[in-house]
Amino acid sequence: QVQLEESGGAWVQPGESLRLSCAAAGSIFTIYNMAWFRQAPGKQRELVAISTNDGSRNYADSVKGRFTISRDNAKNTLYLEMNSLKPEDTAVYYCYAYVATSSAVRDRKAYWGQGTQVTVSS
Repeated sequence: QVQLEESGGAWVQPGESLRLSCAAAGSIFTIYNMAWFRQAPGKQRELVAISTNDGSRNYADSVKGRFTISRDNAKNTLYLEMNSLKPEDTAVYYCYAYVATSSAVRDRKAYWGQGTQVTVSS
């Protein structure tokens, strides 16, 4: 099994910055895509940013130019640097990873973290 543990969520004022981390641990053979999703109250979970293991990065239009996703493959850790935060960024942020626990195709599956709360308010 694989566990994802997010950290870094906090209450901040508009315009401030925050950095989220997601550490993957367990029986990891290979980590493929890793991503950040978020879910605001009363809304569906949405993709914020994704990092593929070939180095590609993509962002939701709402965060382009403000958020940066990165990963440290040696540490199996994903980051999300969030700048110029807005009240509409308030949500629970979830880490996602598509992980292989062996070389067998059947041992590839998606994993989710428990989420970390980000609140942007004055």
